[in-house]
Amino acid sequence: MSPQTAAVVVNWDGGDQNLTCIASLFAQGRELGLVVLVDNGSRDGSAERVAERFPAVRILRNASNLGFGAGSNAGIEAALAAGARSILLVNNDVTLPPGTLGRLQAALDAHPQVGLVGPRVLYADDPSRVWAAGCELTWRENLTTLVGHGRRDGPQYQTTRVVDYLAGCALLVRREVFERVGAFDAAFFAYSEDVDLALRARGAGFDSLLVGEASALHAPSSSTGGGYSARRKYMMGVNSVWFLRRWGRPRHWLAFLVFDVLSLPPLWLLGLLRGRARAVCAKGLGIWDGLRGRRVTAERVAAGASWLW
Repeated sequence: MSPQTAAVVVNWDGGDQNLTCIASLFAQGRELGLVVLVDNGSRDGSAERVAERFPAVRILRNASNLGFGAGSNAGIEAALAAGARSILLVNNDVTLPPGTLGRLQAALDAHPQVGLVGPRVLYADDPSRVWAAGCELTWRENLTTLVGHGRRDGPQYQTTRVVDYLAGCALLVRREVFERVGAFDAAFFAYSEDVDLALRARGAGFDSLLVGEASALHAPSSSTGGGYSARRKYMMGVNSVWFLRRWGRPRHWLAFLVFDVLSLPPLWLLGLLRGRARAVCAKGLGIWDGLRGRRVTAERVAAGASWLW
């Protein structure tokens, strides 16, 4: 029998956080029929530990780190081939409290015009604080913002509403979305692929819905060094340029110049005081590389590949 929902988890040297994540998926109950772990060339034995602990998980192995987008796409393809009606994309540093998937699936079933649903995302180390309650496309700093980021959780974040897009760390997608607009654009490697997918889905008539009564717990960006790390800011710089090339209009490019390019010198000076100067330089390098046609690759963001990381 085809699974109603399949979950896809991408792993790159994720250690035992995979075990915690996948245990929370199986705790969702009968709504989840298949779990696919896509291993992006891990060398820490984490995929083997998943196979030993959870023999029911289907493991797809890539020879190298293909990035979040390409890794997710391999899992999405396997889930679609298995007949899944919806696909849950989950970062391996995310855990879902019991009942989360049921709430998301119920919202998807109740709103035929909705193609993507997601929970409010809370910090794993402090669930009283919001990491993202949906996301907005602002065309200002970094082009987008996480709603409620860093603020205390409260009723204003626990509502159900249509949003610009949902963070790809915990995202349930209707099968028809992938059939109509395709999966992630793997050229983004990591970052910006979730908002790009949401905009393509919106163009095909599918809304993105935050289900605020559901929650997920996130320990963000462990694979790229944390929130304001140099590698993360580099990737965001590169992908911002490519995102603008696809979706931006002249006024959006002007806003990017003001808020992301001209702001770099004062941010660098401030970064000297806060220990973030390298990350600011990395963002500038990423913008420059994007403008001259470079893409994010595993080789470019490998540890030691740049003096910045």
